[in-house]
Amino acid sequence: MKIFYSLLCFFILIFNSFSQSKANELFENGVSEQLAHFRKKQISDLQYTLFFEIPNQKAENINSNLIVNLSLSDLSQPLILDFKEKTSNIKTVEANGKKLSIVHENGHIIIPISTLVSGKNTVSISFIAGNLSLNRNDDFLYTLLVPDRASTLFPCFDQPDLKATYKLRLSVPKDWSVLAGADVVEKLEKGDFTSYTFGESDKMSTYLFSFVAGKFKSATQKPGLEMTMLYRENSPEKFRVSADTIFNLHQQSLDFLEKYTNYKFPFQKLDFASIPVFQYGGMEHVGAIQYRESTLFLDNSATDTEKLNRAKLIAHETSHMWFGDLVTMKWFDDVWMKEVFANFMADKIMNPIFPKVNHNLQFFTAHYPSAFAEDRSLGTHPIKQHLANLKDAGSLYGAIIYNKAPIMMRQLEASMGKEAFQKGIQKYIQKYANDNADWNNLVELLDAETPLDMKKWSDVWVNKSGRAIFMDQIEYDTKNRIKSFEIQQKAEDKSENIWPQVFQIGLVYAKEVKVLSININDKNTVVKEAIGIEKPLAIVYNYNGFGYGVFPLDGNNLNYIADLKDEMARASSYSNLYENTLIGNVSPEKAFDCFLKGIQTEQNELVLRIVSGSLNTIYWRFFTEKQQNKLQKKLEGVLYERLQANLSSNIKKTLFGLFSSIAYSNSAKASLYKVWNREISIPNLKLNEDDYTNMAMNLAIFNHSKADEILEKTRTSFTNPDKQKRFEFLLPSLSKDESVRNAFMESLKDDANREKESWVSVGLANVNHPLRQESAQKYIRFSLDLVDEIQRTGDIFFPKDWLDNTVGKYSSKFAFDEVQRFLKENPNFSPILKRKLFQATDLLYKAQNIKKETE
Repeated sequence: MKIFYSLLCFFILIFNSFSQSKANELFENGVSEQLAHFRKKQISDLQYTLFFEIPNQKAENINSNLIVNLSLSDLSQPLILDFKEKTSNIKTVEANGKKLSIVHENGHIIIPISTLVSGKNTVSISFIAGNLSLNRNDDFLYTLLVPDRASTLFPCFDQPDLKATYKLRLSVPKDWSVLAGADVVEKLEKGDFTSYTFGESDKMSTYLFSFVAGKFKSATQKPGLEMTMLYRENSPEKFRVSADTIFNLHQQSLDFLEKYTNYKFPFQKLDFASIPVFQYGGMEHVGAIQYRESTLFLDNSATDTEKLNRAKLIAHETSHMWFGDLVTMKWFDDVWMKEVFANFMADKIMNPIFPKVNHNLQFFTAHYPSAFAEDRSLGTHPIKQHLANLKDAGSLYGAIIYNKAPIMMRQLEASMGKEAFQKGIQKYIQKYANDNADWNNLVELLDAETPLDMKKWSDVWVNKSGRAIFMDQIEYDTKNRIKSFEIQQKAEDKSENIWPQVFQIGLVYAKEVKVLSININDKNTVVKEAIGIEKPLAIVYNYNGFGYGVFPLDGNNLNYIADLKDEMARASSYSNLYENTLIGNVSPEKAFDCFLKGIQTEQNELVLRIVSGSLNTIYWRFFTEKQQNKLQKKLEGVLYERLQANLSSNIKKTLFGLFSSIAYSNSAKASLYKVWNREISIPNLKLNEDDYTNMAMNLAIFNHSKADEILEKTRTSFTNPDKQKRFEFLLPSLSKDESVRNAFMESLKDDANREKESWVSVGLANVNHPLRQESAQKYIRFSLDLVDEIQRTGDIFFPKDWLDNTVGKYSSKFAFDEVQRFLKENPNFSPILKRKLFQATDLLYKAQNIKKETE
C-alpha cells in the first residue's frame, strides 16, 4: 500500500509538472503555437461586437467596449484573450454577466475556468484602445493589424485560424467619414460627434479587421459591383485622370478572378481608402482595402511602368479577396501562400488589361532582381519558414515571399501545365472557402492533377533556401560544330540542393537565334538537341527569363547583349551580367561599359530600368571615389545628350531619373537646377510635382549653392497639406548643416518620431547618401543598436527598411568593420534580425571583395 501511495504521489507530481509546463507555454508572451492549437480546439462560433469612441484630439484616449460571443468545448484551461497593452488600459472584465478581477499577464487577459461554461459564453471588456496600430493623425486615423497587431488595439484571439464576424460601432467627429468591412446600417448625430453602426461583417481573421475614419472625400462608382473610395488627394487633375481607371481596374480584377477560380466574389462589398502616409503599397482588409495614395493617383506625366504598377497593386489586393481573405493560412508560417497567389494572379490579370505589354518581361523585371537581392545574401531563407510564436510573424515578410515565391509558382505551373494547375486551384478555393489551409493541403490537391512528384519538387523550392549556379562544358569538333554540351548545377550555398526548372538557351548567329528548351532535373544535364549545331557567336542562357539562378557568361564577349532583338533576352542577359559581377565572374569596369552601351541604345522602358539600376549600383557601390570622379563626366554627358534625342516619354523619364541621381558635378548641377527652376525644358520629358520635389532634394544633397533657397521654394509650393508635412519632416535630413542632420538622427530614438515610417526611410537615405557618408558613418552603430526597438515598435517592413537606408547604404571597410563589431559584441542578437541585417548588407559584404580586386 505504501508503494502504491508513493507511485500515486509520483504520478500526480509528474502530471502537475506537465500541466504547469503546458500552462506556461500557453501564457508566454505573444501567441505560441501551443496556445494557437489549444484555442482552435477550444473555441468556435466566434463573434466580436466593438465600440470605439474617437475624440477630436489625437492625444486623447479612445474609450472602447468589447463583447465576445463564443462557444467553448474544452475547459481544461482558462480562456486566454490577447491584449498587448498596459494593464491600466483595461477598465472592467465580465464573463457571463459576472464581474471579474482583472488578470493581465504577458499580454493576455485571463478568464478563469470557474466563470465559464461548456457551450455558449459571453465576455465583456471595457478598455482604452491601444495606439500602436491605430495610426492616428490630426484629422484621420486607420487601423493596420497585420500580422499580430489586432491585440495591440483591442482584446481578441489574435491568430488566423480563429475566424469571426464583427459588429462595429464608431463615434467620430461629425465632419469625419468612416469605412469598415460592412455597410453602415445606422447613423446618429450627437452634438459634435456622429455615431455609425455597421452591419455584421463577413467571417475574417483578426488581421483583416479594419476601419478608417477622418476628413476624407468620397467617390462612388458602379463599373459592375458598386464601390466607394475614400481619398484625400486634392489635385483635380490627378482625380480626373485617375478615378475611373482605379474603379475599372478593381472590376477587371474581380471579373478575371471569378472566372479563373470559378468562385463568385465572396464578400459583401469591395470598398477602399487612399491614405497619404500608408506604410505599404496596399493592405487587403475585407471590404475596406487600404492603399498608399501616391500609388493610386497619377497624372498625365505617369510612365507606362507607373500605370502598370498601379494596376498590379490593385490586382494584387483584389486577388487577396480569394487568396488570403476567403481561404486563409492556418498559421503565419504559410503567410507566403497568400502573397504568392496575390502576386501570381496579379501578373495574370495584367495580360488582358495591358495587351501591348510583354508580360513575361514585366514578370521578370518585377520579381527577379528583388528575389536575387535576398536569396544571394547570407540572410537567405526558405520560402516557408518555421514560426514558433506569432509575435515574430512580421519577420517572415520580404522579397523571398513576395518575389521568389511567384517565380516558384510559375515554374510549377509550367511543369504541371496551365489547365491542370488551374483545376487544382479551383478545387483548393472550393474546398477551403471561409476556412483555413496550409501548403500541404494545396500540395495534396495539386498532386492529384499531375504526374509530377509534388512533394519532392516543393521540398527544394519551398523548404530550402538559395539558388542555383549554372556552369557549362561545351566541346566543338574540327568543323566548329557542337560535339558535346553539358550544363552543371550547384547550389550557391554549397549544399546538395538541386532546383528542377525549365528555361531556354539562345544560340546567337549573325542572322538568327536558335532557341533550345531545357528541362533541368539533375546536377548534370546533357543538351542533346545542341549536338551537331554550328558554333554560335554567343550563347544566351535563360533566353526566355524563366530560369532561376546565375548562368554562364563570357565576360570578354558582352557586346552582343545590347544588339539582341528579343527584349526578354536582353533583360535576362543584363540581369545575369549584374549577378555575375556580384559573384566576381565579371569586373565592375566591364559590366559598367556594357550597361553604358545599354543606356545609349535601349528602347524598352522595362529593360532600361534594369540597365539603369544596375549601372547606378555599380557606380555608387563598387567604384572608388577616384573611379567615380573619372567616370562621372562621361556618364553625365551620355545621359544629357541622350535626353535631347527623339525618344518616348517613358524612356526619357527613366534616363532623367538616372541623370538626376548622379548630377553632382558643377556642370550637371547647373543643368539640373535649370530644369528644376523651369528655365529649360527637355523635349518630351513629362515631370510632375513629385519629380520637382526629388530634384530639389538631390540638389540639396549635392550641395548646390542655392540649396536653402531651393528647399524653401519647394516647401511653400505644395498645394497638398499632406505632402507639405512630409517635406517639412524631411527638411532636417537635407540640411547642409551637419549638426541639423545629427539632430534629425538623434530624434529617431523616440518612437513617436518614427511613426511615419515611409518618411523616415527617405530621411535616412538622405542622411546616408554616398556623398555624405563621411559625416554620417558615426551613426552606423547608433542605427544597429536601435534595430531591436524598431522591430518591437515598427510595422512589418520597417526593420529591413531601416537597415537598408542606414548601414545598407555603405560599401566602406569602416561600415563592414562596424557590422562585424556589432555582431561580435551582441552574440545573442535576434537570429531573425540578423537575417535582415545580412540581407540589407549584402552589397556591403560583396563590396569588400570587389573593391579589393579593383584596387
